[in-house]
Amino acid sequence: MTSNTSNIQSPLLQQLSHGLELEQLKKAWRDILEGWRRRELWATLGLHDIRQRYRRSTLGPFWITISMGVMVFALGLLYGQIFGQELHDYLPFLAAGFVIWGLVSAMILGGCTTFISAEGMIRQLNAPVSIYAYREVWTAVIAFAHNIWIFVAVAWWYDVGLSWNALWVLPAIAILLINGFWMALFFGLLSARFRDVPLIIGSIVQVLFFLTPVIWRPEMLPDRALLLELNPFYHMVEILRAPMLGHTPSLSNWLAVLLIAVVGWGVTLFFYSAYRWRIAYWV
Repeated sequence: MTSNTSNIQSPLLQQLSHGLELEQLKKAWRDILEGWRRRELWATLGLHDIRQRYRRSTLGPFWITISMGVMVFALGLLYGQIFGQELHDYLPFLAAGFVIWGLVSAMILGGCTTFISAEGMIRQLNAPVSIYAYREVWTAVIAFAHNIWIFVAVAWWYDVGLSWNALWVLPAIAILLINGFWMALFFGLLSARFRDVPLIIGSIVQVLFFLTPVIWRPEMLPDRALLLELNPFYHMVEILRAPMLGHTPSLSNWLAVLLIAVVGWGVTLFFYSAYRWRIAYWV
């Protein structure tokens, strides 16, 4: 009798559990959509973060551009000599790579502190928690908007011609931001629960910088192409750098970044749906 009862209840419990999961997923989506509707709030918060970082500075946020420009110029002269590269080809490549890397790494590293840095606001403000992920991505976009002028200046000086391939820049930035948003949600959630995650992610990103063709060119590693193909940062950098330099991004780069977006969002929605309500307790 007990066996029959358990057999009858088991499908019912499974249906209830399945319904609960669907309801949690709907709530997570509503949170993300409501966060987008509150864009005036997170846009203001992002601008405030940039202003606070350079408060009482004469040049303000333009220190972002100056520091990045000095680094690009210095490394361009140094590694151009080491690798035997002509500056008119190498410096635009380096400038584009550095600017894009700054965007990608800022979304990942900033994403780790998405909820930790907003501890007080999460506990006091009645708003979707996704606004803090939007805030981190927006802050990275503002820094990118400052840094892109470095590439523009280098491209103008070395006469990097525009072509129709430059139109690929817009969808490339869009897919990078889509990836950046799930990274902010996912790594922010993990970091709120496990405070060692930001340190681990920071170390991994630092190592991957040297394994990604930002300073060196992909053709310098002809016999280890698999190392590039398995590096997600290479694909994310290349889909934007190629059109900036007047080239067409390869299909493999686009497929890799789209796959990262699909898998990343699938994993993020699973964890975000299940643990979103715990963030206020973790921070």
